[in-house]
Amino acid sequence: MKPLIIFKVGSTFEHLAAEIGDFEQWIIQGLGFSPITTKIVDPRLNELLPDPSSIAGAIISGSHSMVSDREPWSEALADWIVTATANNVPLLGICYGHQLLAHALSGIVDYHPSGLEIGTVAIELSPHAANDPLFKDLPLHFPAHATHRQTVIKLPENAVLLAKNAFEPHHAFRIGENVWGVQFHPEFNEAAMRCYIQYRCEDWQKIAALLDQVVETSESAQLLKKFSEVLRVASQPN
Repeated sequence: MKPLIIFKVGSTFEHLAAEIGDFEQWIIQGLGFSPITTKIVDPRLNELLPDPSSIAGAIISGSHSMVSDREPWSEALADWIVTATANNVPLLGICYGHQLLAHALSGIVDYHPSGLEIGTVAIELSPHAANDPLFKDLPLHFPAHATHRQTVIKLPENAVLLAKNAFEPHHAFRIGENVWGVQFHPEFNEAAMRCYIQYRCEDWQKIAALLDQVVETSESAQLLKKFSEVLRVASQPN
């Protein structure tokens, strides 16, 4: 059976990784049981990007890097995304991955004009989510963990908006039948979110309030399991 590729395009803080693992471990845990083999590829180390026809799908992780820096490894992965999308490969981009998908497919990514969004935030689904394979069973409003300075300023022309909130107009989108980007973090647990608030929030007067607002985000966490189901169905022989 073809493998699922997790593109590890970033790492969390060293002490947090020592305690609860790194981005790729969180993603694998979130996927739940799956018969599909998972392989980690780190484009930052110039590891070979797989032939899209040889894989079941791919997830692009978050990162502390910035898409607008146009690092060579990131631009190479953006080119790969174009080819994979043309070959109907299921893709899921998380945070940096969400932004890189948009950049690769003709959207615009840059720093958010209002700065940092961080903490457990309220997500609102768009009407298009009602028929989406990943979002259709979620409530209209649900909490999700988020931490980002950059944003998809403009969605790709053929993108369908799936979720937003008052701060971030493009929290989730889909392109075609099986390419998704989510700005929030379905793989984060409460411990990860609390750590990011303490290390990234620049307004010390807000930290205590943000920590108090951290809650379980079981609804957003469902997205990884639903993507796993998309892969399972897509990998079935015709």
